[in-house]
Amino acid sequence: MKNVTVSRQAGHWYISIQVEHELESQTTTISSQSIGLDLGIKHFVTTSDGEHQAPINSFRQHEKRLAKLQRELSRKKRFSFNWKKQTRKIAKLHQKIANIRRDFQHKLSTELCKNHALIVVEDLKIKNMSRSASGVSENPGKNVSAKSGLNKSILDQGWYEFRRQLEYKSYWRGGIVVEVNPQYTSQRCSHCQHIDAKNRQTQEKFVCLKCSSEMNADVNAAKNILAAGHAVMACGASA
Repeated sequence: MKNVTVSRQAGHWYISIQVEHELESQTTTISSQSIGLDLGIKHFVTTSDGEHQAPINSFRQHEKRLAKLQRELSRKKRFSFNWKKQTRKIAKLHQKIANIRRDFQHKLSTELCKNHALIVVEDLKIKNMSRSASGVSENPGKNVSAKSGLNKSILDQGWYEFRRQLEYKSYWRGGIVVEVNPQYTSQRCSHCQHIDAKNRQTQEKFVCLKCSSEMNADVNAAKNILAAGHAVMACGASA
C-alpha cells in the first residue's frame, strides 16, 4: 500500500487507497470480435455493426435546476449560513450529474470490452473541439450562442473518460484499443473509399457520389474507423 486519501465531496466521505502491484500481461480474451466506434452528440456511440447508443446527457437533464440553485446562491450573503447551505445543494447536484454520467460510461464500456478484442476509436482533440468561439474584442467570434451550446453538449458526453475506461478494461481482458486519425472518416465511402465532403448530404444520410452506396452517416464513419484500425494493426500504418 502506497498511501491513503480521505476526502469529502457533497456531504459524502470517501477513502481512496492506492496500492502498487505487478499485473501479468494478458494474452487471451474471451472474444475475437473487433468494432469501430464513432462518438457523437445525437448518438453517444455508433458502432460499425450499425448499432446506436443514445447519450445520457446528465448535465442537460439537470441544467435548469442547477441554474435555479445558482441564481438563489447569488442573492444570499456570502459565507452566511444560508449561503453555505445553498453551496452544499449545488455541490450535491454536481455530484449527482457526475455519478449518472460515470455509471452510464462504466456499463457501456464494460459491455463493449467484454465482447470485443479490438476496439477502434478516433483520436479526438476534445480540448480544441470545445474551445470557446467568443474570440476577442478586435476579432469577435461568429455564432457564439450556437457554439456555446455545442461545447456544453460535447463536454456533457465525457468522451475522454469513456475512452480511458475502454483502454484499461480492454487491457484487463487481453484486448486492445487503437486510436486513429479522425480526418475524412465522415467524408470517405466505406464501400469504395471515395472521399468527398458532398457525400454526407445531411447529418444522418450518407450517399456516395461515385458508387451510390447509401447508409447512415455515423455507421459509415464507424466502418471507416474500424478499417483504419485494422490498417494500423496489420501493417503498422500511421494512426
